[in-house]
Amino acid sequence: MRIFGIAGWSGSGKTTLLTAIIPEFVRRGLVVSTIKHAHHEFDVDRPGKDSWRHREDGASEVMVASSRRWALMRELRGAAEPSLEELIAKMSPADLLLVEGFKFSPHPKIEVYRPSVGKPVLFRDDPHIVAVASDEQLDVPLPLLSLDDPPAVAAFMLDHLGLG
Repeated sequence: MRIFGIAGWSGSGKTTLLTAIIPEFVRRGLVVSTIKHAHHEFDVDRPGKDSWRHREDGASEVMVASSRRWALMRELRGAAEPSLEELIAKMSPADLLLVEGFKFSPHPKIEVYRPSVGKPVLFRDDPHIVAVASDEQLDVPLPLLSLDDPPAVAAFMLDHLGLG
């Protein structure tokens, strides 16, 4: 499974870019999976639902399944946050795993950078960032990709992974 990441500060457009490039990969016949890191408490369930009640009552894992999909939720209950490697090991095989976040993990990444967010660039401190995608012209020592051209971003990723 090939792994490629999208890193950047909150509000930079990581999710917007991912949702634009996933269809590009699918059109090329690739099976694509994603992992997204959340920096805060999140929930994929709703209060009052049976699965939510199971977790609230102390279940460590709750699986919800139907004829259309299944989801497994695991409560850490104070245990350490799993590493990206541990999470990848739980994924089913795919041609391409896109990772949103995990900006300090050692996999190839594109940094989504918008000067308007007011944060510093990440690529100076991360040797795994191989390109920058932005909504502005920047003077950077890496390939500069346009956020307005998702097909070009997808093509860059595939070429970098040797799938082009």
